[in-house]
Amino acid sequence: MKRVLTIQDISCLGKCSMTVALPVLSALGCETVILPTAVLSTHTGFEEYTFKDMTDQIGPITSVWRNEGISFDAVYSGYLGTIAQIRQIIDLFRTFKTKDNVIFVDPVMADLGKLYPAFDMEYVKANLELISHADIIVPNITEASLLTDMDYRDNYSEHYIRDLLRKLSEYGPKISVLTGVSLEPGKIGIMGYDRETKEYYLYQNQRIEGSFLGTGDLFSSVAVGEIMRGKDWREAMKIAADHTAHTIEVTIADPDKRWYGVDFETTMPDLICGSGLSH
Repeated sequence: MKRVLTIQDISCLGKCSMTVALPVLSALGCETVILPTAVLSTHTGFEEYTFKDMTDQIGPITSVWRNEGISFDAVYSGYLGTIAQIRQIIDLFRTFKTKDNVIFVDPVMADLGKLYPAFDMEYVKANLELISHADIIVPNITEASLLTDMDYRDNYSEHYIRDLLRKLSEYGPKISVLTGVSLEPGKIGIMGYDRETKEYYLYQNQRIEGSFLGTGDLFSSVAVGEIMRGKDWREAMKIAADHTAHTIEVTIADPDKRWYGVDFETTMPDLICGSGLSH
C-alpha cells in the first residue's frame, strides 16, 4: 500500500482541502497521512468561521516522523497560509524526499487574474522556491502567470500556454501542468509539459457551467491517487479532469446539493470503479 502525506488546512465543515484529500486518497487505496496547516470551523466560503493556525505544530510533528523512520511514497501540498509555513514545508520536502517518491505541489494562491486577499508578491516568491523542490506542479493560469512574471490573459493562445509551461519548468519541476485551460469554445481541461522529454500534453473535456469550492482539491487528490496506482502522469491528469467534471455535473443535477462544495461523496463509487479497484 502506498503512503501519501497530504499537507493543507482542514475545515470541520466544508468540502475542500483536507476534507476532500483524505477520503479521496483513501478510496484510491492509499494510506493517507495528514499534516494540517490550520483548523477552521468552516471553510472561508462561509460568512463566519474560526481559524486556528497550526504553524507551531508542523516542526514537532515532522520530527516525530523523522525519528520513527517514516517514509512517504508521495508528499502532496495544497493551501499554505503563510511564508513561514512554506519555509517549513520546504524543509519537510528536503527531509522526506527520496529518489523514488513524488513531491506534488498545488501552489494555491490566486485565481481569475488576482492573488487571494491574504497574499502578496513576497508570498509568490516563496512559492517559487517551493515549486523548485517539486516533481509535479498543478497551478492554474493566474498562479502560473504570477510565478513566471508573465502577463495574465483572459484570452490566450496555445502558444501563450506553452510559454507559461516552459518558464515554470525552468524553476525545477519535472512535470508542470496548467489547470483550467480552454483552447476551444465549450471545452476546458489541462495542458502539461515534461521538462526532460520536452513533450506537451493537452486534454480537454466538455466545460460544465458551474462554480464550486474544492474542485481544484478534488482534481489534485485524484491525480495523486492515480499516480500512486501506477498511472502515467498524463493518464492520471485525464482521469482527474474527467472525474472533476463528472462530479460538478452530478452536483448541479442534485436538488439537495450543498452550496459549499461539490458532492464528491456521491461520485466516489464511480471513481473507485473507474480506477479498477472494484471487481
